[in-house]
Amino acid sequence: MQFNLVPLGFFMASMASRFLFASAPDSWGVLDYPGPSWNQSYEKMLDEMVAAGYTGTELGPYGFFPTDAAVLKPQLEKRKLKLLGSFVPVVLSDPASAKVAVEQIRKVGDLLAALKAPFLVLADAQSPERDAISGRVSAQDSLTAAQWKNVAKVVEEAAKVAKGFGLDLVFHPHVATYVETPEECERFFDVTAHTGVGLCLDTGHCVYGLGDAVEEADKFKSVLRFVHIKDVDAKVLEEARRKKLTFEQAIEEKVFTIIGQGSIDFPAFFRSLAKNNYSGWMVVEQDVKFGATPIPPAESIAASLRYLRSVVSDLAATPAAS
Repeated sequence: MQFNLVPLGFFMASMASRFLFASAPDSWGVLDYPGPSWNQSYEKMLDEMVAAGYTGTELGPYGFFPTDAAVLKPQLEKRKLKLLGSFVPVVLSDPASAKVAVEQIRKVGDLLAALKAPFLVLADAQSPERDAISGRVSAQDSLTAAQWKNVAKVVEEAAKVAKGFGLDLVFHPHVATYVETPEECERFFDVTAHTGVGLCLDTGHCVYGLGDAVEEADKFKSVLRFVHIKDVDAKVLEEARRKKLTFEQAIEEKVFTIIGQGSIDFPAFFRSLAKNNYSGWMVVEQDVKFGATPIPPAESIAASLRYLRSVVSDLAATPAAS
């Protein structure tokens, strides 16, 4: 009997090319609206991403990076960074939101298309009502049947416009919104299945919203097209729930950690992704309050990537050990 032995290096190289890691401005505390966090140098931020070993970035809030493709493109190209997409939150249950979503997608669409970004990340907008119960949502707090029908209409319109720009529309379940919990995520994909929208699974938001990242990755493997990686300090999250903190207050209490220093089982998460044949981009994030980071973002994002690479390396070694 003849055995064809495949070198371990082959598996490691294959696995390394399968999972591509990007960074994002929120790891530097860049908020969704102009303020002190926007006074940071975006060029220095991009340099720090590259120094840490990342090969891509998300756009962040529209206006923080240059919105002129002729300006942003050379900045990314000289650093060999891939732009991945933009985050667009809208009030999905509001009948007027279809128009709002279309306007926002058109605003960023030309820039993303010019830079050949693959994704448009849609989310429900945060609301005071849901922020007040974030991480503690129960079934009676969810949308009505009529509101879910409107969600479907908004996503349908958004998908049409995104397609026109060559963008893959993916949906990001998000803390402090009406699509936060695993049950709400299931309902979302039930009512939007006809639109072709994919899932952007955020491990941190998933756990904050009473979910399990491994279970969600398995459940939605057929529509999982993009991943945001965050880690969660379970003790801080428990305290946030006990004290009924808002999402922003929990971030200030450092509910999100350097990847590998929290409670999420990333070896199990990556095994699930490998088993389900996921490949592609993952955005590594640590939501922080600007100016209140005991460890400089350049150091924390580098530590996160080192940990993730070690997880992928261990996973790649598994075939040789079996």
